[in-house]
Order: sequence, then C-alpha cells, then structure tokens
Amino acid sequence: MTTTTNGHCTLATKIEELGPWFHNLHLPGNIETAPDHMFGDFPRYKWEQIAPHIPADLTGWRVLDIGCNAGYYSFALAARGATVLGIDTDEHYLRQAQWAKEVKGADTVEFRQGSVYEAGRFGAFDLVLFMGVFYHLRHPLLALDILGQLEPRLMVFQTLSFGSDAVAPDACEDRDFQTRDRLADPAWPHMAFIETTFCDDPTNWWVPNHAAIEAMLRSAGFRVTGRPGHEIYLCTADDTSTRWRQEDEAVSLIVRGLSRNGG
Repeated sequence: MTTTTNGHCTLATKIEELGPWFHNLHLPGNIETAPDHMFGDFPRYKWEQIAPHIPADLTGWRVLDIGCNAGYYSFALAARGATVLGIDTDEHYLRQAQWAKEVKGADTVEFRQGSVYEAGRFGAFDLVLFMGVFYHLRHPLLALDILGQLEPRLMVFQTLSFGSDAVAPDACEDRDFQTRDRLADPAWPHMAFIETTFCDDPTNWWVPNHAAIEAMLRSAGFRVTGRPGHEIYLCTADDTSTRWRQEDEAVSLIVRGLSRNGG
C-alpha cells in the first residue's frame, strides 16, 4: 500500500473516505476505524468472549464468516492459521474489508458478496461464524437449515434476543387443540415478528427468545455445546437430531438452485 511520509495521516484519510464503520478495526500504528463506537470497542469484546472456545491453531481449517462486515472476525481467525471466506451483502462493508485486508496483508482471507442463503455454493467449512445476521433475515429457519447441511465442526451463532433463559420443560411434547394455550407460556419457544422497523432499522425482522434459539438450532441439525457470552451459542453438527427429515429434500433443492444460479 502506498503511503506518504506520515503513514498515520494516510490511514486516517482513507478510514474517513470509507466510513461510516461498524467494525472498529485495530490497524498498524494504533489506528482504529471506529474508536468512538456506540458499543465501545466493537466487536473486539465479542471476540474476547468467543476466542477461548475456538482452537488456538486453526491451520488446515476453512472458515466461513457470514455477514463479515469490515472483517474483524475474519482477520482474527486468519491470525490463528485458518483460510477464511468472508461474505456480506453490503458492498460498503466489503470495500472496507478489502482495503483492511491490503493494509493487514491478510493473504489467507477472501471477501465476496453473498448471503447466507448461498452458503451451499461456497463448499465445505470446518467453522462457521453466524453472528449478528439471524434477526436481519426474513427466512431465518431456512438459513439455519442451509447451514445445517454444511455440517461444520463448529458454528458460532449469535443473535439479538428477548426474554429470560427459561425453557418450558414440555416444549418438545406434542399438544392438541384443547391445550394450545400452553404455547403462551413465556418460556415456550417464541419469535417476535417486526413488521416495520426495530431500532430504526427496516432490516430487522425477527427477535427470538432463548428457548426458540435452542429449538431452532436443534431443528436445523445442530447441538448447542456452550454459551460463551450473552446471546452467543457454540454448536456442532448433530447427526442424531430430530430435525424434520421431510423438509431436507426441499432445502437441498434450494441450495442446489442457488449454487447453479449464483444466488
């Protein structure tokens, strides 16, 4: 990358040109892309929660970072030896990520425009990061089903949620029409639908409670193995899942269709 005699000024100028930033990247010379972020040093504090639960040596691992934004997680995982594909639907963030890749010299990271619904056309992955995307999806369970078919060794999942961590003990039991009022229990798996906007963001569609998060992950073929932080779930592929096999073929057809048509 070409710099002037004052490299800091060059970085600061480019950061301003590429703004606004949602990821606060730490660049050479103690330069940060969003030092005044409303959430603090974001997403560094999220990474510090999940980092101890991811292998320190990811040599040989292929990683998919869904909704990669400016690439904070992609760069952190590449630093552990992984080959990383970061995808995002937003060209603005991808421009930031590509520039940051050049600044960092992160040769094992690739960024592409794409959505979670296209994950099946990118090949197999050992680790999937699916953080901060779920509640922005109009068809969230379809997205989980597609990722379930990838059967990664590990998936890190995070979503906006509401309510307590309570789970109704009979949530997996069959119910009849006469006992459907049981579904109103706050501990039952629930998803709140956002018809217009939430936090002034028209891309927010669904907000699940904890019971729904775990139930949907299980339904898509994942086993929850840990919770390293608030609203964060560690998952592994679960071949013994009770997911509805009847729909597997339909999901496979969707994945194949996306692969052929490029999403």
